Amino acid sequence: MTLDTLHFTPLTAIAGGVLIGAAAVWLMLANGRIAGISGIVGGWPTAAAGDRAWRVAFMAGLLLAPWAWRLAAVAPDMQIDAGWGVLAAAGLLVGFGTRLGSGCTSGHGVCGLSRLSWRSLAATLCFMASGFVTVFVVRHLLGVGAGGAV
Repeated sequence: MTLDTLHFTPLTAIAGGVLIGAAAVWLMLANGRIAGISGIVGGWPTAAAGDRAWRVAFMAGLLLAPWAWRLAAVAPDMQIDAGWGVLAAAGLLVGFGTRLGSGCTSGHGVCGLSRLSWRSLAATLCFMASGFVTVFVVRHLLGVGAGGAV
């Protein structure tokens, strides 16, 4: 394994982390809400009228942020080395895991850990372990390389 130093961007990664943390703190201070994407999106259809506006604004920010970034910097080339079936299965598994874990990586990993929640620590450890095992199985046991499509 080698580190791709050409595409190593610690400053933008740090800036992104700071922005995510600031948004989570702002939402907590302004609305008393946790910035867990699954909870925000999942609660939107049944939310009361007064609770719906901030959810829509948050989701709009998620969708518009990449376009705003493109105004400030050149977007990196992206390549997805998987077929539509694999992407659909992955999305369904992530949705299942989010329901099973009672929240997503942003809710548990960013907000829950910062609140010192034991439940969020357990969930985040499970998310990370699942990711490690998945990469190991796909790359090393199934033999699908970084550039190979599944």
